[in-house]
Amino acid sequence: MEMQGSRTLAVTQEQAWSALNNPDVLKASIPGCDKVEATGENQYAVGVAVKIGPVSAKFNGKITLTDVQPPESYTLSFDGQGGAAGFGKGQAQVKLVPQGTGCELNYSARAQVGGKIAQMGQRLIDGVAKSMAEDFFRRFDEEMQRRHPEAYAAAAAAQPAPEAEVAPKAGGIPVWAWIAGAIVLIALVWWMR
Repeated sequence: MEMQGSRTLAVTQEQAWSALNNPDVLKASIPGCDKVEATGENQYAVGVAVKIGPVSAKFNGKITLTDVQPPESYTLSFDGQGGAAGFGKGQAQVKLVPQGTGCELNYSARAQVGGKIAQMGQRLIDGVAKSMAEDFFRRFDEEMQRRHPEAYAAAAAAQPAPEAEVAPKAGGIPVWAWIAGAIVLIALVWWMR
């Protein structure tokens, strides 16, 4: 399975980078996650509960970061075991690109699953994986809003105000002239009866 996506964040590249390397932020952002613990330099132990169709499983695994280029990018490798439910492993490239006063978080990932979970069917697995990725981005963005409200307030203030609606002119003739003409026409039709 392959996925890719992006999300625009109001926080700076450095703030997003710091958060992506913070076990507490990751734990709060990963759906079903109950553990993210640093086990070494650029290595983490994780625990995640996943439900795909009728199969529920608790995956314990590890995440290793390689090709680390602060505050821009890294490659994340993951390997998790879910007991009888199966396994999941894969790799994701994560990149932060400065964009105005904020940044854009881009990712592309490849994953492989096996065991009972793989028997659920590729469409179901792809749907759950995409939903989890969207949940991660939403939760990560919410965590950034909670930790850096000033960045989001500044981004909201920088949005252009909606333009006030102006009464349209029909063919260059002012609308009041059209209304006056309609009144005259109605009066003329009434008088001719």
